[in-house]
Amino acid sequence: MSPRQPIHTASSTDFAAPAPRVGVSYRTLDEQLTNKRDRYDIYNDAVRRAGGEPIEVPLNLSTGDLAKLTATLDAFVLTGSPADVDPARYRAARHPKCAPADPRREETDLALLKDAFAEHKPVLAICYGIQILNVFCGGSLIQDIPSEWQTTIVHSWDRAAGAPEPHHTIQIEPGSRLAQLGGGLAETEVNSSHHQAIREPGRGLRVIARALDGIIEGVEWTGDADWVTGVQWHPERMPGHPLSAALFRELVGIARSAQVRG
Repeated sequence: MSPRQPIHTASSTDFAAPAPRVGVSYRTLDEQLTNKRDRYDIYNDAVRRAGGEPIEVPLNLSTGDLAKLTATLDAFVLTGSPADVDPARYRAARHPKCAPADPRREETDLALLKDAFAEHKPVLAICYGIQILNVFCGGSLIQDIPSEWQTTIVHSWDRAAGAPEPHHTIQIEPGSRLAQLGGGLAETEVNSSHHQAIREPGRGLRVIARALDGIIEGVEWTGDADWVTGVQWHPERMPGHPLSAALFRELVGIARSAQVRG
């Protein structure tokens, strides 16, 4: 295993480079086509706050056009989504509570991940994003936490009922990327809006955070030095949360360092 890329710290050369171009995948094809942007733009805002230039990645591009776009990007944010990954992609029967898949979202994210790993570009995978990352690496998913996992923790957010966004504690693996970003942080409170989660981690993914009920809340790539981090919570909705903000800064910082190295 190659040594992990060190945690980024700013230097004078960082500020000479243009803002890294961070590809942000749309949440669903329907939201893209109907221009429903409220939840999508929160990701773009988080990238801007971290010093990056968010670049929208449409879900209806041809294979060739998507390849042309990804070639211009320095990093990727894989967003959340109301869709669920098609269980056929991880060789499982569909659970009755599994939400419909969005094939164009899946195809786009898988193409972005293929480019990221081939070209050593950093990735921050959020909620649905961590799930498609896990499937890309050969892992599997819990299709419905309430019916498949014994827990008293509320992981899903019933927005339609007007319920407040739930939060819960996660425990962070010592020595992990999250722990380093948090200055040795051992646990923290995060928001929660998901009914699926990682079951079996994919090849090369190390579990770096869990909820108190054992649900996986974070993974990092260990196959080589590439910076690929997945979190089950929504850091884009927690700009005042130090660890969540640090994830976006680290993504942009690693991309900027790659620009400087040429």
